[in-house]
Amino acid sequence: MFLEKYDVIVVGAGHAGCEAAASAANMGCSTLLVTMSLQNIAQMSCNPAMGGIAKGQIVREIDALGGYSGIISDNTAVQFKMLNKSKGPAMWSPRVQSDRMRFAEEWRLRLEQTPNVDFYQEMVKGLLIKNNKIEGVVTSLGIEIKAKTVILTNGTFLNGLIHIGDKQFGGGRAGESAAFGITDDLVKAGFEAGRMKTGTPPRVDGRSLDYTKMREEPGDDKPAKFSYSDETKPLTNQKLCHMTYTSLEVHDILREGFERSPMFNGRIKSIGPRYCPSIEDKINRFADKERHQLFVEPEGWNTVEVYVNGFSTSLPEDIQFKALRSVAGFEKVKFFRPGYAIEYDYFPPTQLKHTLETKLVEGLYFAGQINGTTGYEEAASQGLMAGINAALKVKEEQPLILRRDEAYIGVLIDDLITKGTEEPYRMFTSRAEYRTLLRQDNADYRLTPKGYEIGLASEKQLRRMEYKFNESEKMVDFFKETSISPEEANPILIEKGSSTMSQSDKMFKVFSRPQIELEDFIRFDKVKNYINDNNLDDEIVEQAEIQVKYSGYIEKERNNAEKLIRLEDIKIPENFDYNKIKSMSIEAKQKLSKIRPITISQASRISGVSPADVSVLLIHMGR
Repeated sequence: MFLEKYDVIVVGAGHAGCEAAASAANMGCSTLLVTMSLQNIAQMSCNPAMGGIAKGQIVREIDALGGYSGIISDNTAVQFKMLNKSKGPAMWSPRVQSDRMRFAEEWRLRLEQTPNVDFYQEMVKGLLIKNNKIEGVVTSLGIEIKAKTVILTNGTFLNGLIHIGDKQFGGGRAGESAAFGITDDLVKAGFEAGRMKTGTPPRVDGRSLDYTKMREEPGDDKPAKFSYSDETKPLTNQKLCHMTYTSLEVHDILREGFERSPMFNGRIKSIGPRYCPSIEDKINRFADKERHQLFVEPEGWNTVEVYVNGFSTSLPEDIQFKALRSVAGFEKVKFFRPGYAIEYDYFPPTQLKHTLETKLVEGLYFAGQINGTTGYEEAASQGLMAGINAALKVKEEQPLILRRDEAYIGVLIDDLITKGTEEPYRMFTSRAEYRTLLRQDNADYRLTPKGYEIGLASEKQLRRMEYKFNESEKMVDFFKETSISPEEANPILIEKGSSTMSQSDKMFKVFSRPQIELEDFIRFDKVKNYINDNNLDDEIVEQAEIQVKYSGYIEKERNNAEKLIRLEDIKIPENFDYNKIKSMSIEAKQKLSKIRPITISQASRISGVSPADVSVLLIHMGR
């Protein structure tokens, strides 16, 4: 039935579990993926989309390391948009609208074709822990399955409780039961547990909507894609999304249900996602707003099911229905299912190491919502890193830990284990102090060599990255070495409102002017000829343009990052006794003793640890 002992057992088959199983297996580890329903692998429990602000960067990082989320997103996309194109490239964020059913199917088939992955459908009700070390899992049938490492990716299923108005019932997702037992075992082992909540909007029948009353939201004219590989192609056909608005009438109807809302009557005490609030939370917190946007998103190519983005709610189903019927275009709406809120157990992530291995139990890893995050992309990246580090532990090799200047994934994990979170954590570009370095266009430069080194990214991926890097560098050199005359440049400079040239100058200097946009570069004949003569694709050209246009910002940020790396190099002994330092604040001693940072840099990021505390620590360590 099973191997005598697996290298890695992954509990849960959501976005974190799938990436964890795939990465561990592709690194050569015998891997068992245990899930309560094999029919629901990689379910998009909430919106049918991947990517978005900062999240798109994470998907590209997963792809660069050798994960699958980017490839599967490309293969099952119905629309592509590059968000924030009006801003600088540090803010550009890819996003796809996905075909929900095909996304889950593609993940399942991909995993079935991955050597070293076994599957088992049953609930895991407990953990085998001996002498603070993981030894395996116990299923609801009492079957013990042994493993060297275990990765928990339970999502919203741990003691999950669903709320719709004044009704509540156990469940990990609509139509699926909750999971019990694991929390008790972890608490007995000394872990601190908490509760969080999240919510989801109603799903409706697209045939009952009047799209003529809504604004069309098309995809990009020239859609790009997530994956750097040649395995996927940009979309040639896209589905429309639409946008409509709530109104004061809608808000008044929603208020009718507040006294029956679990959020307002006190039945839900846990904290929900600040940046994805429910519709009742929005009209309560922003009472001055007369309307809120609703994005009407198709669930796939061939289904009529529609996701009402922006209408997340736990209000009674009759209030949801009445309110939505007052929205323009929804006057005759039919429900597939109402929206709901769900409460679930999580474990404050300060109990983890940077590898996502727990501090209390060796060989046990947490990834995804169990760590207090929200979002498919955040979960998938944690699953990938937990799978990688579990595999490296089995192989007795050095772990892979990404720094804050190397990846959004590094920022995410460092934030979680250094600062913790008391509300569902979502990634934003503003969380990254080096976001000019962590762009979506250069994730392959940053991470593919690391993925290749650990045996996850293929040699083909590495060679493709090296080709792109070399050709873009040559193009930058071309700009630095090639002059442009006033006759060539001035017509475009006048058009762009930039001062004219009286003598020839290097292209690099001219193109660095703030008035010259990226798309202006290829209007110059010399640039156009260079691109054609060298048969360069858009990705290489864009990379070269960014390196020219933002060279000053990139260099400044790289210098700042190097200062950080110097502090990262100063390691703190594992059993360092902070209480011996008399001149350090009591709060700093308590925080440092609890979180146990591994470097001075990490210590400096802990809330409550002041620069003076860091200086005292450095002196005490003889630095």
